[in-house]
Amino acid sequence: MVVSHNEAEKSAEVTSKEPHGSVRARFAAYFADWQRRSLVEGWVCPTRDLLDSIGDTWSTLILMSLAAKPLRFSAVWRAVPDISKRMLTQTLRSLERDGMISRHVFATKPPSVEYRLTELGDSLLESMSALVEWTERSHPVVLRARMRFDALEDAAG
Repeated sequence: MVVSHNEAEKSAEVTSKEPHGSVRARFAAYFADWQRRSLVEGWVCPTRDLLDSIGDTWSTLILMSLAAKPLRFSAVWRAVPDISKRMLTQTLRSLERDGMISRHVFATKPPSVEYRLTELGDSLLESMSALVEWTERSHPVVLRARMRFDALEDAAG
């Protein structure tokens, strides 16, 4: 059995508060501009560049953990389940490099380090919150879609 894209869209069950036309038109215009600019030598797509940074496995969770208050390394590590200390260190450095967080060293014995959102990181929270809320609403729908897809794949052999 073959499922068309239209049938898949009908079964998505997720609605948007904004009419699809305006959102789709904005993205279509952005993508057309992206295609035109991508032909320019040396042009770096800001969407790809920043989504690579904030859209990885850990960055969003780390930024969310710092939303309420600054945290020391060990508190961030406890707040983000399943991350290794090495990956936490790499991700914190990447977020600091991108200006999303700042690192503050206190002259204590031993020295303590605290991480906090910068103004840029804080400005991301509203958009990130909308995405996180969408994932919470949409996750059951995605799981059902995956099960349907896997069942069709299994049936096709």
